[in-house]
Amino acid sequence: MAANSGEGDTDAGGGPVRHIPVLLPEVLTALAPAPGKRILDGTFGAGGYTSAILETGAEVIALDRDPTAIAAGQALVAAHAGRLTLIHSQFSNLADHAPEEGLDGVVLDIGVSSMQIDEAERGFSFQKNGPLDMRMSASGVSAADVVNRAKVADLIRIFAFLGEEKQSPRIAHAIERRRAEKPFETTRDLAGLIELVTPRKAKDKIHPATRVFQALRVFVNDELGELAQALFAAEQALKPGGRLVVVTFHSLEDRIVKKFFADRSGRASGSRHQPMVHERAATFEPVGKSMVSASEEEASLNPRARSAKLRAGERTAAPSEAADMGIFDLPNLAGLGKLGG
Repeated sequence: MAANSGEGDTDAGGGPVRHIPVLLPEVLTALAPAPGKRILDGTFGAGGYTSAILETGAEVIALDRDPTAIAAGQALVAAHAGRLTLIHSQFSNLADHAPEEGLDGVVLDIGVSSMQIDEAERGFSFQKNGPLDMRMSASGVSAADVVNRAKVADLIRIFAFLGEEKQSPRIAHAIERRRAEKPFETTRDLAGLIELVTPRKAKDKIHPATRVFQALRVFVNDELGELAQALFAAEQALKPGGRLVVVTFHSLEDRIVKKFFADRSGRASGSRHQPMVHERAATFEPVGKSMVSASEEEASLNPRARSAKLRAGERTAAPSEAADMGIFDLPNLAGLGKLGG
């Protein structure tokens, strides 16, 4: 997953917005970087968080799955010789890039970056006509592959769960009818069909295609799976006293982070079907308020901050637990990427 400059999902197909790191003072407070500390920024993007962390005197290992972000960040590497290491990698693999002695902090800013949205050829925005792509790493299954080849039932599941789109069946069936005549190739092509099938009403605050584009982007890049695996990786990579800080922008992401911290604090060792049978040693303790959102001032200056939520935890000395995806209660979308048409 690439870094998110603070784009909320209501702006998922919006036009260019200047890169503004969201909740930056709150992130720094929770992360507590300082000289001698080693922090991993798992979502480098345009380098907003990384730059601010470097200014505190800390060392930074920064990751991004987008090769264009890595290329653009080389000037920052040069400006902070010896204190910034920039690596082309998905943040789910962050433990592979941590030093043996462990990390003092990990920060994750989840979602799509304004840089990616601004590039029409990346296919993230329906307001910029370009190929229907949406791949953050520029490889693998594209959004066009999903739209043109996935079964209707799978499209409905993708749009309904990952985009929380109430008109999923209507849109999926319209896509099926249209692709039988001509495959979808561009962002405007798909957005135009969705707008035709579900016209925008006067009270609507977002474009009719917003949720479908969000769903396709999340599915193509396996954003929820990446986030879950990154949380497990951070648990392994942080030393006792190290901080994990995560900024999310929609409810699906925040739900995963909230469940992870609840489980790792020892508060969720049972389920509604099975009672607690023993106490578990907490691997994380809460840092500050359970959830921090943007101030009214920040939200007014940066609309993308309106949906942002920050959660943070401090690593204890307890051993890491198993990477159990079951704690997130996510539907099984595995296999939908095997597109058979």
